[in-house]
Amino acid sequence: MRRLTSYFLGLALVFAGNMVATACPFCAATTQTFTEEMSAMDSVVFAELVKLPPPIKPGTRLEEGQEIPRASFKIVKSVKGSDLVKIGQMIEAIYFGEAKIGSVFLVMGVDPPNVAWSTPLQVSAITQAYIEELPNLPTDAVKRLVYFQKYLEHKEEALARDAYDEFAKTPYEVIRALKSNMNHDQLVTWVSDENIPASRRRLYLTLLGICGTQDDLPMLETLLKSGERRKKAGLDALIGCYLTLRGAEGMPLIEDLFIKNKKSEYADTYAAIMALRFHGTESDVIPRKRILEAMRYMLERPQLADLVIPDLARWEDWSQVDRLVKLFKDADEQTSWVRVPVVNYLRQCPLPAAKEQIKKLEKIDPAAIKRANTFFPIGPSGGNRGGETVPKSSSLQRTNEVFVSTQILINDEQFDDEESDSSSIDTVQDTAIPTNRRGAPLQPRLEASTGKISRAAAAATDSNLWYALGVPFLAGLGLLFIQYRIMTGTND
Repeated sequence: MRRLTSYFLGLALVFAGNMVATACPFCAATTQTFTEEMSAMDSVVFAELVKLPPPIKPGTRLEEGQEIPRASFKIVKSVKGSDLVKIGQMIEAIYFGEAKIGSVFLVMGVDPPNVAWSTPLQVSAITQAYIEELPNLPTDAVKRLVYFQKYLEHKEEALARDAYDEFAKTPYEVIRALKSNMNHDQLVTWVSDENIPASRRRLYLTLLGICGTQDDLPMLETLLKSGERRKKAGLDALIGCYLTLRGAEGMPLIEDLFIKNKKSEYADTYAAIMALRFHGTESDVIPRKRILEAMRYMLERPQLADLVIPDLARWEDWSQVDRLVKLFKDADEQTSWVRVPVVNYLRQCPLPAAKEQIKKLEKIDPAAIKRANTFFPIGPSGGNRGGETVPKSSSLQRTNEVFVSTQILINDEQFDDEESDSSSIDTVQDTAIPTNRRGAPLQPRLEASTGKISRAAAAATDSNLWYALGVPFLAGLGLLFIQYRIMTGTND
């Protein structure tokens, strides 16, 4: 099943290749930020709870047309849309909690003049002050990060998460510009803390790679060599940070631990490859030639070779034609998935010998050729064509590239239970579709009883276009996956 996951992941990235990401290379945002939610709303207020709705008895069913009972709130401050509300105005919103009367909530609304109010979020005085400051922040991206940096790992979880998400959605080049304002010692403390979630640890390792020094290398090497999964949480970012500070001289250690080492777990090897892609695409610290040398070692591990073949094609390393042809011919039931990536490499290769090899390989496994043509019709690797220079972008993803997103993260959180068996390691997790603070995906929090799509919801969709496409995109991939299973007739 792990191999099907890898194959499906590769297929997904072909379609995702046209989406140019703008995020921190090793970070994945978990929710919509307060700023994003507020920008999509017409009115944002703080309101005191005045009256709770009457309790609904278990098993009670609402009659057709009957509305869900609402709680009553009194507006005490307006953050946005002051012309739409008045201080002291009473509003109603669906709320099922048991907060004390007088508690303060953040409430957002859309579609004036009859504003539809979202589910209220109870907030502390600290959170209120944080939210009130957001509209006043400078538009300069670096100056905004200076503000959010103060709230990383804040005792108020809502603020810590919001600050993290602001960083996770910021282009790497912008984050690099924050270097002079970074707190190096604090980052080292967070990186060394095993209780920090892996997602946030990735961010702190990314930041440490920017502001760190040679003095940090012994600590990073200890983490890399550790046999404890918790100490290696966020391994892709850990390797990326280490190589950023160590340079090409650090490559042998990474190769010995995760690339050449056939006993290295799949998740660890995959994390190393992700870090190498980062340095081959986003950084000039290590020469591309040296990174390709490391990638080629993976060809000695046939069961994992498919992870790097698209990179060889994307970076136009055409020196491996004969070696890949041999991999195709030697493939068995345990390594048959390598055949499609090999065919795609040969399709991309400009050498006449590559085209001749495709004809020969088709006689061995015509189904593999068919799958390559069916699932990768837009081009096998999407790398440079005809010597065209691919410009650098603000993240690992680039137009028409395959396997370039470090937003696809190894699910380190699954290792929180040290007793988990090794089979759980073979899981790869895609970036979660951002949700708001109630867990609702993407769009503003509107009650089902409003029965309409608001202008704010449309605005939110426009401002997060790629996220909005996520659901139909994944549904289409699901259909393609079913087609793949039918074509191959496999059950593994």
